[in-house]
Amino acid sequence: MRITMIGTGYVGLVSGACFSDFGHEVVCVDKDARKIELLHQNVMPIYEPGLAELVSSNVRAGRLSFTTDLAEGVKDADAVFIAVGTPSRRGDGHADLSYVFAAAEEIGRALTKPSVIVTKSTVPVGTGDEVERILAEVAPNSGAKVVSNPEFLREGAAIEDFKRPDRVVVGTDDEGARQVMREVYRPLSLNQSAPILFTGRRTSELIKYAANAFLAVKITFINEIADLCEMVGADVQEVSRGIGLDNRIGSKFLHAGPGYGGSCFPKDTLALLKTAADNDTPLRIVEATVQVNDARKRAMGRKVIKAMGGDVRGKTIGVLGLTFKPNTDDMRDAPSLSVIAALQDAGATIKAYDPEGAEQASKLLTDVEFTKGPYETAEGADALVLVTEWDAFRALDLGRIAQTLKTPLLVDLRNVYPPAEAERAGLKLVSIGKASR
Repeated sequence: MRITMIGTGYVGLVSGACFSDFGHEVVCVDKDARKIELLHQNVMPIYEPGLAELVSSNVRAGRLSFTTDLAEGVKDADAVFIAVGTPSRRGDGHADLSYVFAAAEEIGRALTKPSVIVTKSTVPVGTGDEVERILAEVAPNSGAKVVSNPEFLREGAAIEDFKRPDRVVVGTDDEGARQVMREVYRPLSLNQSAPILFTGRRTSELIKYAANAFLAVKITFINEIADLCEMVGADVQEVSRGIGLDNRIGSKFLHAGPGYGGSCFPKDTLALLKTAADNDTPLRIVEATVQVNDARKRAMGRKVIKAMGGDVRGKTIGVLGLTFKPNTDDMRDAPSLSVIAALQDAGATIKAYDPEGAEQASKLLTDVEFTKGPYETAEGADALVLVTEWDAFRALDLGRIAQTLKTPLLVDLRNVYPPAEAERAGLKLVSIGKASR
């Protein structure tokens, strides 16, 4: 099949590369000429493990190409995916759909045959209806059908998630569109790797938001339980395991930490709350989740200050991990931003290291010394704070860390290190959800 992907951001580029690896002919379109030029040079605009190799192999095979010419890209396409950004709109938190609607209008004017127009971007309920209205206005005789097909990709594991998904959700009531989408995803059915769930379009749009909101609730729940564990002398990791072994609950997203961030959970929970408010249906649990998570990030800064005796003015603090999660360079709503801001507001000097996120972090942080490795970050610091659990931080020489630090204090906001191991190395360890030792 011939597939056009509008947008070469995280979702568009990963999806386009994976579709081409399935054997489809894929054209990725983006207005950013610089980005397209870099992609022609096999320079990825994002960090995602395995993506550069996947793109390169499919470009060489002639199945994947890039262009700034939307009309040329859409020409003769069987399916056109809209994968442009939907950032939170200033003022009300609603998803900014201007890029989606602009893409829909351009697509309508460029169509040369009946095609299935697929919203891959995360969009609020009813967006597909508006896309359909736009297409009917600019291309009334095109025969285009509008389908919702939300993505469920985890940054850092996106290729695996795309090729071996838990499910593929497709929202349409049109049988012809269903057939096209079955063909698009047919390679997944060959190895029975994932069920395709066909729903109504509005249901599909809501599934995406409901899924992300539920996961955000789960993270926030275990973070609050972690606070209680610290007060009553329990261990949150054991609590997580004890409840996660219940199949009704499950173990994923039950790891206590400094709060969720990234491109999805903060934006999507706000957009869902706006949709709920517009329809006079308050979502109190999601509303509380957003509030608790926002407060938690700054609270982690106060946790570090408390561990350092309550006063960090004039002290140097090393921070390991800046991105919102490992295996990405994404700094959007990363907990590290709030933690560092709280420490700087209290008068601390910050040294920081991240395996992939320093370039993006430097655009968002001021007065931070970016180092070249974890031991350089610890050198001469009054404390070391582990914020993001990159694999590179999981097997540090704690004895060396203890000797390098001015004060042997490690604040582990991801519970990477067992207290006994840190103590043997001569470190005072402060963890999440565990009584201080």
